[in-house]
Amino acid sequence: MLDIFKRHIALFLLLLAVFCVPVDAVAQHPESEVDTNYYMAIDAANFDSLLNNFYMQQFRRSAQRYQNRRASQMYADFDNIPDSVFVQRLQRLHCVVPMTYNSEVRAYIKVYVRIMSRRLDAMLSLSEYYFPLFEEMLDRYKVPEELKYLTIVESALNPEATSRAGAAGLWQFIYSTGKHYELEISSLVDERRDPYKSTIAAARYLRALYDMYGDWQLAMAAYNCGPGNVNKAIARSGGKHTFWEIYPYLPRETRGYIPKYIGATYIMNYYHEHGLTAGKYEIPVRVDTIHLHKDVHFGIVEKFTGIPREQLRQLNPQFRTDVVPASSRTYAVCLPAGKTSLFLSMEDTIYKVSKDTIGKNAVVPLNSGTIVYHKVRKGETFNSIAKKYGVSPNSLRRWNGKGRKSTLKVGTKLKIYLPSTSETENGEEKTEKALDSLSVSDSTTAVTPAPKPATKSQQPVYHTVKKGEHLSMIAKKYGTTPQKIKQLNNLKSDVIRVGQKLKVKN
Repeated sequence: MLDIFKRHIALFLLLLAVFCVPVDAVAQHPESEVDTNYYMAIDAANFDSLLNNFYMQQFRRSAQRYQNRRASQMYADFDNIPDSVFVQRLQRLHCVVPMTYNSEVRAYIKVYVRIMSRRLDAMLSLSEYYFPLFEEMLDRYKVPEELKYLTIVESALNPEATSRAGAAGLWQFIYSTGKHYELEISSLVDERRDPYKSTIAAARYLRALYDMYGDWQLAMAAYNCGPGNVNKAIARSGGKHTFWEIYPYLPRETRGYIPKYIGATYIMNYYHEHGLTAGKYEIPVRVDTIHLHKDVHFGIVEKFTGIPREQLRQLNPQFRTDVVPASSRTYAVCLPAGKTSLFLSMEDTIYKVSKDTIGKNAVVPLNSGTIVYHKVRKGETFNSIAKKYGVSPNSLRRWNGKGRKSTLKVGTKLKIYLPSTSETENGEEKTEKALDSLSVSDSTTAVTPAPKPATKSQQPVYHTVKKGEHLSMIAKKYGTTPQKIKQLNNLKSDVIRVGQKLKVKN
């Protein structure tokens, strides 16, 4: 009997040595089914909308160079990776927040392996831009640096992300919490989308929650569902004070919140272990900040400095329209490094022309092919909005998934693909003339008149796809955009085949 007992002990020690899974590394809680589809639904929307922003469109070619061909095979082999591998990798991160490992965490790691096979370029490029800011602010308020990965879970690093509950920005503040932490939320400005101010608010809030519970996982859970729900879960558990002990009593979404966070932290550090490689979007890591004391219109800044309006929007997502209402208070605005001196040399002119433009409610024309968004106002219809932007009502409905009988609600955000100059003779030309006629008597630089619309070609232009070509390359060749080509050919993705005949121009 003693020999049998010794053999059992030896076998147990052998298994422990092989798998190296410390008992306290695996959370113990009631078994539950992991519904990753439920928890990841909003993530997909944030990722997909993110890929349509200015930088992702400008540098789509970079993303196409890295298709992560090995990723599909690695994903298929995922189930063959033993738990001990994930445990060891998470332990090597040396985080203050416990990197607990269990079946839920494994499920989310697998989900992120799939997601990142298509979006890793964007995530790594954006993290290079945002993470230094997050790290500085989190350190200032004594919050663990690794909580920067919460933004992957909350918003997919998309400053314009908005949840079904109305939470907004990188850190997904609801209205009341944003107001409590002194973020301005008005019809013109939403500082929940301001990367700098929202990060300060998030760091303060997380620190306050930690001071309340003395546990970072509980603080994160309260950040997700509110302290009231966490307090109820603690009471229902009989006074337990760790996330995994109160796990069964938390709201459904919050039960997946910590596993999602651990999964996001894992993939951002170990993506290369799963065959994932990344290109790089040229997001301007270096920016300069200027303080404005008068109203400014981004369309006018674009005219005088050459900074694309979409880039100004991307760097300053807190401004809900193209107007910085700096006549009421001073606002900080980010510009690409090197453009500040150019702006300052034309500052008086920009203020003057912006004032006239805003006063006349003029629509400043954008570059051809740009994606813009229009917020529906009272009394507007598909026809009136389409006319304003020089597009057809049917196209406007199609871009936004609306049928012929669909109605518009005030506040709805509509996506609009700005037409090429050959299609805007009735719409955009009028706004160009309105802008060109603005008074600049007090200016030091005159407004350069916009080019006249080109004559529309008589016959459609087609292109047969050759080996090695992609949409960005073809679009550049014909002076159009990948979005326009996709629209003309009813393409749902950027994937094209050798020999495929594409309409590139009407």
